[in-house]
Amino acid sequence: MSTANDREYIMSKRSDAITKGKARAPARAMLRAAGMTDEDFNKPIIAVFNTWTNMGPCNMNLDKLAVPVRAGIRAAGGFPVDFNAIAISDGITMGSEGMRASLMSREVICDSIELAVRGHSLDGVIILVGCDKTIPAAGMALARMNVPGVVLYGGSIMPGHHNGKDLSVQDVFEAVGAEASGIIDEAELDAIEKTACPGAGACGGQFTANSMAMAMTFLGLSPMGMNDIPATTDDKNAAGFAAGELVVEAVAAQRLPRDIITETALRNAVTAMTTTAASTNAILHLLAIAQEAGVDFDIDVFDEISRTTPVIGDLKPGGQYMAKDLYMAGGSALVGQRLVKAGRIHDNPTVTGNGLFADIGTDNETEGQKVIRDFDAPVKSRGGYGILYGDMAPEGCVVKLAGHGALSFEGPARVFESEEECFAVVEANKIQKGDVIIIRNEGPCGGPGMREMLAVTAALVGQELIDDVALITDGRFSGASYGFVIGHIAPEAAHGGPIAFVQDGDMISIDVEKRTISVAADLKSRAKDWTPPPPKYPTGAYAKYAALVGSASKGALTSFPFSKKDT
Repeated sequence: MSTANDREYIMSKRSDAITKGKARAPARAMLRAAGMTDEDFNKPIIAVFNTWTNMGPCNMNLDKLAVPVRAGIRAAGGFPVDFNAIAISDGITMGSEGMRASLMSREVICDSIELAVRGHSLDGVIILVGCDKTIPAAGMALARMNVPGVVLYGGSIMPGHHNGKDLSVQDVFEAVGAEASGIIDEAELDAIEKTACPGAGACGGQFTANSMAMAMTFLGLSPMGMNDIPATTDDKNAAGFAAGELVVEAVAAQRLPRDIITETALRNAVTAMTTTAASTNAILHLLAIAQEAGVDFDIDVFDEISRTTPVIGDLKPGGQYMAKDLYMAGGSALVGQRLVKAGRIHDNPTVTGNGLFADIGTDNETEGQKVIRDFDAPVKSRGGYGILYGDMAPEGCVVKLAGHGALSFEGPARVFESEEECFAVVEANKIQKGDVIIIRNEGPCGGPGMREMLAVTAALVGQELIDDVALITDGRFSGASYGFVIGHIAPEAAHGGPIAFVQDGDMISIDVEKRTISVAADLKSRAKDWTPPPPKYPTGAYAKYAALVGSASKGALTSFPFSKKDT
């Protein structure tokens, strides 16, 4: 919750620290050079924090989206100032060494927002986001700073098309596996590659970017419906203008993030993620946002809600439809209407000044749509997540249930020390039905960076093995991954977690209903002479991240989260 100090500038702006008084004449001189006038010094100064880059489609429209955002800020009486941060493309770096930078970038982006806004004593911020880690970084930064702000997603890519089928980048990853096993030829792989991604926007299923964009909406940090609008549609500019106006309004009304990010809001977001079989990365990111907001929120909430919440979104990767289809069907508001009607979410303040239920509305369904079902005819009777514990994961792990109905699995371990080592074996068609694939040393510290295993899971899909194997890792999975996949094993191998001591042939038993993951071996005796492996990167940003990062079971943070004891 906010404190008295947070509300002091209802009478005086935060930015008065750089614009008011004789002593600030040098600061004003520099601000005049940047275009400010006497009149502007009396306006709230709003950061337009952009994660634009043309390194891939996901964020490349954000420079253009910033134009109507700035116009909206000016129209509402604010003065916009621009900042930018890095963004790492998950899809481009996937399966490579560069993927280690993905989760690290979340921390850097969050820190950058904090430094820009706090460093210049700005009154509010609107954060333009695209690829996966930019979105949770925005939520974390708002929770950490507790400065009025809005998160605006640049939007999903439109589907590609090939042979009458809608495509996303998921199909390209799966085609790699299909070509390796001879199911398709190289010409077909080439055709899929060239048609899957037609332009600007983030990956088009209920993968991590679209999952987290929806999560921001149900958290109340993004206005209902704005994040649903695809990147290349004309409506996106109108949304940008309205969002620019809204952030100025939020500053004037002092709508503070910690008044919005409550336990209720977090549970609402988890419910929306569960019922749309969203990315398991949402677990990592919502835990991190909760910690930054000072909300006591445990990983077990995801299991609790998943057990009682059916999947009603028939969305990729496990379902049929894409983000564009969800938008045309009625978007996040339609998901919200189903959840409100079923009594599965609860009202909570949002950045608009309304309650969540008012923002959701009552009539947003396109006649004949098939993307979002009713709860009496769900896609699956059980939600898309499970949290398991056992001798392999004393601190817990995450199982993704999208795309299959199995709730148990047993088989011999096939142990790999890295993603590359495993992918080479998969590509050589040497994985057998019934195998439990274990990829270790890919955790937050050991990776470092907790890489996603999409290249492996997609290759298994392409080889038509995904329903006949299980995959366990201390790394993560892409939102585009599906199958019997278990990630976020904690403690990780680099910290001496039990996954470090599993050997080829050990029988692994997984039971989602009992919430257990066990190994038929004496892992403790194998651990007696263990010593930590040397860091893969002795210097630089990767080394700093590995030294600071916490457990995946707590959100893999590197910061010092807010505590109510500090107020």
